[in-house]
Amino acid sequence: MTKPRIVVAGLGDSGLLTAINLARAADVVGISTKPGMVSSQELGMRLARPDEWQRQYRFPFDRFKKLDPARIIHGTVTDLDPDDRAVTIKDADGETQVESYDVLVIATGLTNGFWRRPDVQTPEDVDGELSTAHETLAAAGSIAIVGGGAAAVGSAANLALAWPDKQVELFFPGEAALPQHHRDVWKAVRSLLRERGVGINPGHRAVIPAGFDCDEITHDPVEWSTGQPQASADAVVWAIGRVRPNSAWLPRELLDDDGFVRVNANLQVTGHSEIFAIGDIAATDPLRTSARNRADKILGQNIRAHLAGRALKPYKPPRRRWGSVIGTQPNGLTVYAPNGKGFRFPTWSNNALLQPLIVKRGIYRGIRSTPSKEKS
Repeated sequence: MTKPRIVVAGLGDSGLLTAINLARAADVVGISTKPGMVSSQELGMRLARPDEWQRQYRFPFDRFKKLDPARIIHGTVTDLDPDDRAVTIKDADGETQVESYDVLVIATGLTNGFWRRPDVQTPEDVDGELSTAHETLAAAGSIAIVGGGAAAVGSAANLALAWPDKQVELFFPGEAALPQHHRDVWKAVRSLLRERGVGINPGHRAVIPAGFDCDEITHDPVEWSTGQPQASADAVVWAIGRVRPNSAWLPRELLDDDGFVRVNANLQVTGHSEIFAIGDIAATDPLRTSARNRADKILGQNIRAHLAGRALKPYKPPRRRWGSVIGTQPNGLTVYAPNGKGFRFPTWSNNALLQPLIVKRGIYRGIRSTPSKEKS
């Protein structure tokens, strides 16, 4: 019996987990602009301790055991024909090919700063991107971080930890940072920032230079529309959440006014029961929480149900962001629940239990220490 063909467009965090979930039950084709999993999580760790970050958040695709049955195409999706149920792909060599599908999963995410871009990259490109950002900040005597979300706050905490002699300043527009988290999370993280000597500057809304997409570390002074004197630093990290969905390849009728994919409660694209969307590109709720709450499990169940003609289950988004804010620290990893309570995994449990058992074996269902012989 021929297995159904499922094309997963985008193999970031959400798309990869979806592909792993379905790889043995279907003929899965994954399309990725990256040469492996290059997570968008924990920007602060990525900037301050790139080697440690890579051990947790970057893996070649052939390290994922449950992904073995899938076929991976290194390239970018350029077009979708929903009537013919086909996507057009430009691979890393510039060649064009067409892949048909029975089910399509849209998981191409969004562009957000220099660390989340849709470019087709080689392993060497990723290496260079990581080292360039780290070396730029290592050479700076002072660092300004602009933004109030988890990426900005985590960057401030980790850069101050890595280089305690540097002047690190955090600027954000509201009275408090982390506005999408419970208020107690900011209180806890603010105390840590103060302990590490980070300057905390609320009420600062930056003026974005004309033509600047916040996609690089800059060196010019930052001006504020809120009236404060301009701020100068040797390096400026822009983490203001200026997101753009990677949806240019999709028909306009599938998108909302902001360019995100319109979905129903079952993660199905409006008007196309055979197309699903997950992650930051899916307009599930204002926070687009299907990117961070294991929605891949519900999506996998729903795709199987759709193919079998069974009823689908709704995805229920949480009201607040939760999880880690600053990543692994010398004393372990703190995860914040939606109610603001923090739970710390000590270093020994993070290294011996959380990463190898819960993350690598539980969430990703097995990650090899070396590539498989069949795929290497």
